[in-house]
Amino acid sequence: MPNRLAAEPSLYLRQHAANPVDWYPWGDEAFARARDEDRCLLLSVGYSACHWCHVMAHESFEDPDTAALINALFVNVKVDRDERPDVDAVYMQATMALTGQGGWPMTVFCTPDGRPFFAGTYFPPVARGGMPAFGDICRGVAHAYRTQRDDVTRQAGVVMDRITRTAMRDAPRDDVDEAYLDAATEALEERFDPVYGGFGGAPKFPPSTALEFLLQRMARDPGDAAPRLMVELTLLRMAEGGIRDQLAGGFHRYAVDGVWGVPHFEKMLYDNALLAGVYARAHALTGDERWADVATSTLDYLLREMRVGGGAFASAQDADTADGEGAFFTWTPTEVDAALAPDLAAVVKSHYGVVPDGPLDGRCVLAVRRPIEAVAGLTGLDAARLLDEARHVLRDERAHRAAPATDDTVIAGWNGLAMAALADAGVALDRDDYVDAARRCAAFVLENMIVDGSLRRTHRDGAARHDGQLDDNAHVCHGLVRLHQATLEPRWLDAARDLAARMVERFSDEDGRGFYRSAADGDPLLVARTRDQEDHPAPSGTSQAARVLAVLGALTGDDALTERARAAVASVAGDAARFPHAFGTALVAAGLLVHRDPAVAVAGDRGADDTRALVAVARAAGGPGAVVVAGQGDTPLLRDRPTVGNAAAAYVCRGHVCSAPVTRPDDLRALLATPG
Repeated sequence: MPNRLAAEPSLYLRQHAANPVDWYPWGDEAFARARDEDRCLLLSVGYSACHWCHVMAHESFEDPDTAALINALFVNVKVDRDERPDVDAVYMQATMALTGQGGWPMTVFCTPDGRPFFAGTYFPPVARGGMPAFGDICRGVAHAYRTQRDDVTRQAGVVMDRITRTAMRDAPRDDVDEAYLDAATEALEERFDPVYGGFGGAPKFPPSTALEFLLQRMARDPGDAAPRLMVELTLLRMAEGGIRDQLAGGFHRYAVDGVWGVPHFEKMLYDNALLAGVYARAHALTGDERWADVATSTLDYLLREMRVGGGAFASAQDADTADGEGAFFTWTPTEVDAALAPDLAAVVKSHYGVVPDGPLDGRCVLAVRRPIEAVAGLTGLDAARLLDEARHVLRDERAHRAAPATDDTVIAGWNGLAMAALADAGVALDRDDYVDAARRCAAFVLENMIVDGSLRRTHRDGAARHDGQLDDNAHVCHGLVRLHQATLEPRWLDAARDLAARMVERFSDEDGRGFYRSAADGDPLLVARTRDQEDHPAPSGTSQAARVLAVLGALTGDDALTERARAAVASVAGDAARFPHAFGTALVAAGLLVHRDPAVAVAGDRGADDTRALVAVARAAGGPGAVVVAGQGDTPLLRDRPTVGNAAAAYVCRGHVCSAPVTRPDDLRALLATPG
């Protein structure tokens, strides 16, 4: 008989609806029972695409004896971390404080009021590899709660104190200038892997936000070789690696090795949106068609496999199928030979290194092992043409396999990142269909996920649920701003301004410099409000808020927004200097504030050729932080700035000083080349 989770919209929670465990969703009912019966809460946190979550569910939560044990000892609460990142963040900090490490599934034991006192991640059903058995852990925790209550209470207090201290900010740094940005770039160089790209070793996550900062540095100083090297080597190694789906496009969440070779196979919306944007911007800066190809294949994957009804995007695709983790994506030589003509098979096996006894249970992840030019030399074949044909055949063949499940939950913030990627790539790659897809996504979020003036985090089964977090608000604002910059349609800017004002009101901290992850009027069951400051690997809420407020300040001339952005950057600047690989978005925001590129107001009919010509110059020559508005008085920067006769006119604004209007593209280009 299904448990309470059967009524929940979350795919992850529904995956546990048939467990014999007496699960509760996070909420008042579970806490009330724990208090009434003086029982510990057993909190199990995971997400739908998590491989080890599925393993622990099968080993323990589907086992009748284990279920009977934990039903007798605890009030059991299941949490979807993608649905409730505020809950996840509190208890992940507790897990880190108690064990020194974190991950999912996360297993936390709490007092009836939710204060954690014992935690871990995956526990096996029987002791192995130095890990205790889950049942033994449960018996020991319950015994301690019954017989050593003072010690448990004291431990919970210590953990809560650690969580509270973690939420305290460092002293703000107000010395964020060009030297600060140079030092951050040098610190990234020190951590850079000069052979395989990226920063650090295994496991290796796509460093999208650090790359975005380095792209900003490339645009600012094309002669500086270091940012270009770090960007281009990392983009190349990821594009060629097993972390990328070589047949259908898109990227897996991370590589378990340090060479991008063997991935953890789930695909996340946020990774693919961020990476598509990075590759599109790299193409715009360098003209390298390889980056355009990767951006296109990634966005086409999202549009083909991840778009749900109404134009929004699903959150994730699983790592597992009935055939095992990664089985959908991996190949043996026998399978390649059976699917392809001999010439095609020879090219695929040579190029992608498909060999007997592959490294993943005898199977091989497709990754570039030999350049296609070398394959052509070895085989005497037109390898590039044959490879393109072979990929299509293998993708069709793969479609007959059991496919990973897609979690069709719409997560507001991740859709904001998708909006931004589609809008930016639409401009960079001259793809109007991408911009149209961004419009549809934005319209879905604005029409379906704002309730009583506040953004909701999730939408599934026709309903929006759960209060949007700081990152949801910041990412959607960012997506709306990028869509405005792609289309110059004022409705997107208006929506971003409204959402940003609400974000500042609800998420600002006590001194108005930083932000909290959850709103001041958020869930009263949370035992703490945490901060979202580090990119992970999606942009942190604080850094994205700073970035979008800086851009909105430039677009509207509102100094209060600019100063709020400056304060938010200062609040994380100390950590960003020490750990730049984890604070790329904060560094991007800092770059916008340090350089203050111009705002260009083009007065004229947005669809007219003369307006379009001026807009094109403004985009190309304004600098990496330049913003553009166009129209006739329908945004703040266009007020009192008319056309010249019947001709479109451009005004270049730096701070509160705007130039006289120019009507010729060459004159605008010269004006933008003049230092402010």
